[in-house]
Amino acid sequence: MTIQTVDPRALRDAFGAFPTGVTVVTACDGDGNPIGFTANSFTSVSLNPPLLLVCLAKTSRNFATMTGAQHFAINVLSETQKDVSNTFARPVEDRFAAVEWARGSAGCPIFSSVAAWFECAMEEVIEAGDHVILMGRIEAFDNSGRNGLGYARGGYFTPTLASKAVSAASEGNMELAAVVERRGEVLLLGEDVLSLPSVDAHDGSPTEALQKYLEALTGLKVSIGFLYSVYEGKSDGKQHIVYHAVAGEGEPAGGRFLKPDALVAAKFKTSSTADIVNRFAMESSIGNFGVYFGDETGGTVHPIPAKDAKA
Repeated sequence: MTIQTVDPRALRDAFGAFPTGVTVVTACDGDGNPIGFTANSFTSVSLNPPLLLVCLAKTSRNFATMTGAQHFAINVLSETQKDVSNTFARPVEDRFAAVEWARGSAGCPIFSSVAAWFECAMEEVIEAGDHVILMGRIEAFDNSGRNGLGYARGGYFTPTLASKAVSAASEGNMELAAVVERRGEVLLLGEDVLSLPSVDAHDGSPTEALQKYLEALTGLKVSIGFLYSVYEGKSDGKQHIVYHAVAGEGEPAGGRFLKPDALVAAKFKTSSTADIVNRFAMESSIGNFGVYFGDETGGTVHPIPAKDAKA
């Protein structure tokens, strides 16, 4: 299609072929009230100085406030935050009631459980056709290590590795489990015989189902992280998918946190559980994690880049 006959809708669809992450851009109005909107037109610009940018439509109801703001924040949503994305993409009046958030050092709303966040000083507002480019100088940021929520061709997607694994495993009887970590300790169930917390999978998002189960079990806030192990259980005929997860503070209602390197003589429910806990103890000690694919007796560990596995 030539530029003389460009159709805006067709051009938007073509842009949508490029997969992106999903963010919520936040700031405060003149009265200190929080505002925010969903955006995927976000990118890093420079490390030195630390700069990023996001595009804002001139038709946005937040246009005047955002272009006049001294500071703004970028919340990079994690793969369990589709509802947050949808909430801030719609004209909902009290959007912030649907998300946990706190003010950053410059006063911008920072969301809980995001993959990463950046709080910026407004560096420049650049005219760009029917949009403006908000250039921000990063003053504070954090990287949780959670997988980011993806978006392409009008739909959400989770990281490719997890999607392929879940798709393959869903063809059989599937069990979800988690290595729930807190300060190097792992949540285990049982007294004499230890096991990882697990639940049978049903229809819907595996990570959402697992998070709901873990929070009901422990009474703690739990964030699901990267995929850790996918294997076929020959003894039980199930497909097992194990995620890494991080638990919040507090005493768990179910299970107990134990140091994995102190469990050498412990008895586990299955040899697979013992292998997972022992591998986690080794990998966490060196900060280099992997994803296991195989069965109970053998398989392959695929390395995870350090920036993706950092908890």
